[in-house]
Amino acid sequence: MAGHDYTITILVDKSPKEVFESVNDVRGWWSGEITGKTDRLGSVWEYRYKDMHRSKQRITEFVPDKRVVWHVVDSYLSFIKDKGEWNGTDIVFDITKKGNKTELRFTHVGLAPKIECYGACTDAWSFYIKTSLRNLIMKGKGQPNPKEKKKK
Repeated sequence: MAGHDYTITILVDKSPKEVFESVNDVRGWWSGEITGKTDRLGSVWEYRYKDMHRSKQRITEFVPDKRVVWHVVDSYLSFIKDKGEWNGTDIVFDITKKGNKTELRFTHVGLAPKIECYGACTDAWSFYIKTSLRNLIMKGKGQPNPKEKKKK
């Protein structure tokens, strides 16, 4: 449903080209193992994080400096009942010039409050977009592997 998909917007002091290049450098900001090309229209690439999450994405839109869309072809989330909850969803990056800044609008279409993964997945996306990807864009270095909390 429109308006219920998870969306985050960040504003950065970089060009749309720099933002676009950072988004497509997925290994630079998203944790886990990534296989395949993440920067070509039609490419299919895979993501895996431990035994908790794996997914296969197809790049269905790739408009330089403006938009990237990943369609989730297959997924597995170990920590929820419907392991394939992400199947058929779209992960969208819209890039727009706003004055002397660039806006990156991230939307995971299909990741809505009614689904089980919403809480954990939105927490993770929030970190990856607002912290890791933002740092890759602004400082040239993302944080693809957040520090794990030490057990007491």
